[in-house]
Amino acid sequence: MHKPLLKLLCGAVIGWLLSASVAAAEKIRVGGDHNYPPYEFINEDGQPDGYNTELTLAIAEVMGMEVEIELGHWDLMRNRLEQGELDTLQGMIYSEQRSHQYDFSPAHALIHQSIFARKGTPRVESLDELAGHEVIVQQGGIMHDYLLKNRGGATLILVDTHASALRLLASGQHDYALVANLPGLYLGRELELSNIVPVGKPFGAQSYGYSVLKGNTELLAQFSEGLAILKNTGRQQAIYDKWLGPLEQSGLPWNKIGQVTLWASLLLLLVLGGIMFWNRMLTREVSRRTEELKLQQQQLIQADKMTSLGILVSGVAHEINNPSSLLLLNLPVFREVYQDAEEILEAHYQTHGDFYLGGLPYSRMRDEIPPMLEDMLSGTQRIRRIVDDLRDFARQSPSDLSEQVDLNEVVATAIRLVDNTIRHSSDHFSVEYARNLPLFCGNAQRIEQVVINLIVNACQSLESSEQAIRVKTLRDDQGRLCLEVSDEGRGIEAENLARLSDPFFTTRREEGGTGLGLSVSNSIVQEHGGELRYDSAPGEGTRVRLTLKPIQTGSS
Repeated sequence: MHKPLLKLLCGAVIGWLLSASVAAAEKIRVGGDHNYPPYEFINEDGQPDGYNTELTLAIAEVMGMEVEIELGHWDLMRNRLEQGELDTLQGMIYSEQRSHQYDFSPAHALIHQSIFARKGTPRVESLDELAGHEVIVQQGGIMHDYLLKNRGGATLILVDTHASALRLLASGQHDYALVANLPGLYLGRELELSNIVPVGKPFGAQSYGYSVLKGNTELLAQFSEGLAILKNTGRQQAIYDKWLGPLEQSGLPWNKIGQVTLWASLLLLLVLGGIMFWNRMLTREVSRRTEELKLQQQQLIQADKMTSLGILVSGVAHEINNPSSLLLLNLPVFREVYQDAEEILEAHYQTHGDFYLGGLPYSRMRDEIPPMLEDMLSGTQRIRRIVDDLRDFARQSPSDLSEQVDLNEVVATAIRLVDNTIRHSSDHFSVEYARNLPLFCGNAQRIEQVVINLIVNACQSLESSEQAIRVKTLRDDQGRLCLEVSDEGRGIEAENLARLSDPFFTTRREEGGTGLGLSVSNSIVQEHGGELRYDSAPGEGTRVRLTLKPIQTGSS
């Protein structure tokens, strides 16, 4: 009776030992670097953490695997993989040299390398420039492998971790540290190593994924399949964004304000471009059908064009004016806020050294913020000027034209307002006023706007300050008041002369021209019952003549 019982007990013990051995064999041993943030590292609780670690646990979950993650010195982890003490490394950069010893999964990230140095060190454009210098690298890392094969005259200083490399460099020892870009930036910020910076553009773009010893294809296939599942479900991207997104996407919050201005400008151009295209199609159709009444019909088309375009443009100008007014109100306040805080920031910088502001070092930001604010304010003011021109162009109600105006006084005022532009454009500016000119009925400010546009256009047409501009008032043979603005500039092509009064037509689009100045001027002159005529040829300058009707005085 005792022998069968003994056999039964022995069988149970052997079965339990076998099942425990099988269970232990099924646990996959995963290794990694203990100080390679944000990819993999030991957190404050002494546990493996980071992008690689979370990705491994997610793959184990979807594939039904049991994993044990162990992080340590990278060179030691590689040796343990080669000795069979680990089954896989959860993050290794692929290289052709390594592919002879390891098999790699599809990449789950791309790693760039960077050259770090102390502030004040000249930029380094290639690894060849490291020859003759002491370069700190992580032992067993990809750049250690590369430099062993392509040393190029550099003296290698080997350390266990990226953190050790950066600390050693920050303490004033050796010349450069060659480390992965994101871990280098991450550790520099976490360790507050404010005296070291990247001294060249990141390079490499190397594939980074799971690795196993050559031939262990079955295990590699499980990790590759799990990674594919996570990618297809979007879970891998979510893990990537959690750990790496903030570092890759960090930038200046001021850009958002600039983007608002840019999009508003693009929207304006698209809307106005569509309006112009529609209007030109309409003009061509009407002109084709009424060729025998060309001159009269052209006037009707122009009137209809101004009405239709004016209604649309007026609405667009109103919608753009509201956000641009908000920017014009807030940007000066924001600039003053920064100016008030600048002394405090500078004092902190002088006392504690460099620090991060908006994701970038303050030593860089203090030089970039003021011009950025000025550029945004200047851009917003330009939007306001364009909107004002649009509103003038789209104005439906006539101005008060009951004022008795002296043309000579209007011209003199306009010249004073643009005196700075004239002095920067030409060394030979002259003006001639006719005596005893009669007055005309109109709006002095509106005609002054026309004169300013004509003089500024003349200045912009000059190719040298040696070229002249001449302004003259007179009375023509028909008794009308005249203003002539002549320049010795580049002139106007014959096919463009007839289009000068068309809204949004300009030959200076690249220089910031909107094509509204002469359109607005033409509308103002027609409103006063006057006329604008252009006489020009390429290379021979331009003469513009403005004519107005004087006040008729009765005979005594």
